[in-house]
Amino acid sequence: MTTTSERVAGSRARQASQRVSQSVFDGSRLRVVLLVDVYDGAQQQFLEAYEQLCNQVASVPGHVSDQLCQSIENPSQWLITSEWESAPPFLAWVNSEEHVAMVEPLHSCVRDTRSLRFHVVRETGGPAAAADQAKRRLQTSPRIGDGVIRHALTFTVKPGSEEIVAKILADYASPEPQVDDTTRLCRTSLFMHGNRVVRAIEVRGDLLSALRHVSRQPEVRAVEEAINPHLEQDRDLNDPESARVFFTRAALPAVHHVTAEERQNPQAERYALYYPARPDRGMKLAELLARQDEAAADDPRSPVLRSTIFQRDDVVVRLIDVRGGLEAADPVQALGLSDPGQVAELTTLQDDAAGASASKDGRLARFLELARMDLVTDRRSPDA
Repeated sequence: MTTTSERVAGSRARQASQRVSQSVFDGSRLRVVLLVDVYDGAQQQFLEAYEQLCNQVASVPGHVSDQLCQSIENPSQWLITSEWESAPPFLAWVNSEEHVAMVEPLHSCVRDTRSLRFHVVRETGGPAAAADQAKRRLQTSPRIGDGVIRHALTFTVKPGSEEIVAKILADYASPEPQVDDTTRLCRTSLFMHGNRVVRAIEVRGDLLSALRHVSRQPEVRAVEEAINPHLEQDRDLNDPESARVFFTRAALPAVHHVTAEERQNPQAERYALYYPARPDRGMKLAELLARQDEAAADDPRSPVLRSTIFQRDDVVVRLIDVRGGLEAADPVQALGLSDPGQVAELTTLQDDAAGASASKDGRLARFLELARMDLVTDRRSPDA
């Protein structure tokens, strides 16, 4: 019998959809660029920490190569580049607890870092390089973006504190949306599922600048301090290292986005669905959802106008804009999984669906009900 994971892996397409503005699942090689600003006098310490790190990274599945470069103009500026067979193995590593521990020695000698990730689209070289293009799985066509960067954070709160946390997160003044001349906050959508919180943001411009801008706003800082006693993972926002570790673990990257309609639709309502993946199945689940959303975007009957999939480890969240609301939508299209067997194989929703109708539609409707997150707040900035 062919499993879902095998069907997904066998269906990878190199051709980028004209509707998809973001995806990590096209099979292309990945180039990661890390810009590093090292404290003055800490260059040798940084070099030794890097050499230890690169020896460990060499054994990570999917890693191909890396380089360390030092600026010829400013010895405090360094550049680390690495190549990966594709994006999924890199994301699985960079989002792991192993990575958090592995990079810890670097932070005592680093003032600032900036990570950039790119699919390899073209390469230059002689005839051998051209002949090697198919083997190297280069992306065959560029993706069409909309200028919006999507990112999310997720964390859990202590059981029993959900109601008070929801109130804190709903009752705050929105921060100034304009970050600088090129960056603007467009939308913040916040949901809860049990004691799990998910905050999804949309930014036009530079994501890192936007996140730093938000963290400095007094109204946001007050909210973060207010929920601190209720968090399952302790943090001290006055301790840079504690804050860094917390937000590193809370990062929930967008791995796929597809838009069926470019313009805002006044009938569209925003929802979030939480798919608790079975151990080590989160990436496969996200990829399956991405494939089905990509296909659905070409179906004019689909009520899902936009879909963004966020994934980290076994946490998968799908943010959807639905025409006419979720209640009126076909559960199959809204859930993004057409087969109850896929649900059972990749998620734990089946485990919580005892007593569901024996019919396929009844089970899928039950799975949709279990996955649906509670909306806390959904805010758009003016002229977003």
